[in-house]
Amino acid sequence: MDIADLMDGVEYSSGPSGAGAGAASAGYTATAESSSLSHQVPVAAPAFRKMERCPERYGRKASRNRERCSHLASDYFRENVKRVRQRNQRYTTLDESLTQVPASDPHADRLWVRSGTQEGRYLRFLRTRDGPNNYQTLRIIGRGGYGEVRLVQRQYPPPPPGGQPQIFALKTLLKREMVNKNQLAYVRAERDILAEADSPWLVKLYTTFQDSKLLYLLLEYVPGGDLMGLLIQYEFFTEDVTRFYIAEMVLAIDAVHKLGFIHRDIKPDNVLIDAEGHIKLTDFGLSTGFHTTHDKSYYAHLMAQDQHLLKKRDRDSVNLDTISLTTSNRAQINGWRRSRRALAYSAVGTPDYVAPELLEGRGYSFECDWWSMGAILYECLIGWAPFCSESQMDTYRKVVNWEKYLSFPRDLELSRAAEDLILRLMCRAEDRLGHGGSAEVQSHPFFAGVAFSQLRQYRAPMIPTLKSALDTSYFPDDIDQTQRMVPGAEVGEDMPDLSLPFIGYTFRRYETTWG
Repeated sequence: MDIADLMDGVEYSSGPSGAGAGAASAGYTATAESSSLSHQVPVAAPAFRKMERCPERYGRKASRNRERCSHLASDYFRENVKRVRQRNQRYTTLDESLTQVPASDPHADRLWVRSGTQEGRYLRFLRTRDGPNNYQTLRIIGRGGYGEVRLVQRQYPPPPPGGQPQIFALKTLLKREMVNKNQLAYVRAERDILAEADSPWLVKLYTTFQDSKLLYLLLEYVPGGDLMGLLIQYEFFTEDVTRFYIAEMVLAIDAVHKLGFIHRDIKPDNVLIDAEGHIKLTDFGLSTGFHTTHDKSYYAHLMAQDQHLLKKRDRDSVNLDTISLTTSNRAQINGWRRSRRALAYSAVGTPDYVAPELLEGRGYSFECDWWSMGAILYECLIGWAPFCSESQMDTYRKVVNWEKYLSFPRDLELSRAAEDLILRLMCRAEDRLGHGGSAEVQSHPFFAGVAFSQLRQYRAPMIPTLKSALDTSYFPDDIDQTQRMVPGAEVGEDMPDLSLPFIGYTFRRYETTWG
């Protein structure tokens, strides 16, 4: 929908016309007459007259679209100002990088030409309309409570002759479910952090688009599965292997925090393994950046006229089989892991790695992510999560009363550094390691000898064996391949009421310039 379509019935106040208006025009040349007028007291322009709320006069459509018009205009100008600033920053960065290069060097000219070409391609890309029909679904690789993730191949525009097809992970979310389950703040926060992120430790977002029913996030495909899959396969890790993954996790969490966000859902399922065996953090659906649009109350006010859409979130319960927590019962522990993975795919979620201050509804900050990392560290070394229980409610109870239930099995020996790191991560928020930043965590004795700045150059302990770029062997093979997410109509003039909270959701990354 264009802004002009929403302005039907809106009155504007006109400025002064005639000679006075002409004086403000570009190319105006002062004359003797205008010079004498300049000494006179200027006449104040009439105050802007706000549109009256009068449905009988302006029509129901204008009244209904007033809020949409305001948000569309605000988003349009905000995004354009942001793009101009980013373009100026790219220009400044390139200019500074060439300060030591002689002006006569042809390499400098080529860089400027390449930069201008890229800027032009990006501007054209911004004017294109993307949609699900541009992608061919190859396989469904994930399914959750509100959507699914598909491995897709871009088919339009086609690759150049001799070029390889582009492979992505396309995450699809149901708009209606986002509204009904009161998830609007979360889905916006996920989009915002992925749009801001440009880190090798975080999964990359290329573009987002939407139709009348669905939201789409086109993401980097990370083919090596996730950390939970490795734990199911190997049951537990040695301290050296654990040190590698936890060290990379420190940098991934730090990358999120530097953007001003808290992940709030750090767990093995959300730690992906790339083709080289290194990790990438994903699934920012519970993240928050403390922005206005990341607050549920903002959307409650925005959709006040549609309170029937904002239902309470479902509180389904899933009971797991009883588990005897001994190192001799590894098969049963893996059964718990598979059950917990199924729970993670549901709309309920799992509290095994959640910090107690989040469950108790108390104030929280960046420290809650370090608690979650401590719980993963515990599971990697011992073989099960520190508070895994036969039911979800028991897990909640144990996490909240962590001082009573956090313990180490007597038949396993951990190094003093490993045990100390766990205890310093899984403690009160004000005493937690990482309270003063990630440097506190990196300096712990458990990471002695780790060169954090060179982790990407290290050879990973487990590198996925991939047959092709389309290999999905590291993802669960029991996912129903029935495509339930049917695309809706394009978002046009007859937008449904639930479209309002998704204004400004569309994003195009600068490096993504097909079309």
